[in-house]
Amino acid sequence: MRPTDASADTATAPVSTSGAAERDALLDRVGDWGRTRTPVGAFHLVPVRCERDLPLISRWMNDPTVAEFWELAGPRTRTENHLRAQLTADGHGVPCLGVLDGTPMSYWEIYRADLDPLARHYPARPHDTGIHLLIGDATDRGRGLGSTLVRAVADLVLDRRPACARVVAEPDLRNTPSVAAFLSAGFRFSAELDLPAKRAALMVRDRAARDLL
Repeated sequence: MRPTDASADTATAPVSTSGAAERDALLDRVGDWGRTRTPVGAFHLVPVRCERDLPLISRWMNDPTVAEFWELAGPRTRTENHLRAQLTADGHGVPCLGVLDGTPMSYWEIYRADLDPLARHYPARPHDTGIHLLIGDATDRGRGLGSTLVRAVADLVLDRRPACARVVAEPDLRNTPSVAAFLSAGFRFSAELDLPAKRAALMVRDRAARDLL
């Protein structure tokens, strides 16, 4: 579930602490959202620290299934440049590890879709919140874990971001397991989008429909 704009070849730059704080404030302090109970265990989004998390995330990016859609396989510096671009971008996204029962097992990017280049490709609304994710290990895929965690994270967004009326995602149309996971998590298919790096399925989870799911 790759971001709309590839940033893997962006030059490495130091991470700005003030920029990180501003970015987190735009997303109502993702790092403070805390743990949530899910049917598969306690889940927690932990903002990425490059020096701590790079080896693990780089290993995941080199998994063939992940690499097919994220296109970040290769030397560790490729993943590092992508992470640092996320951490120093225009202040509208927070990269996170997904920690399940104390074990990091997924990578997430929580971002302001209304402030992202994605907003040029669909009728964005103020405070639309987007998510990208990958499940790190093959043993965690194909058994419904992704849809359970997508639902949990969408619920967290709607609980912690009262101004946000919609959670959106744009998985590659070819990634049928990803599209199916979003559908199972209560998202609806809204449109096909021609994005710079892919043909995508715009998936939307509406706050108004939450109580019906």
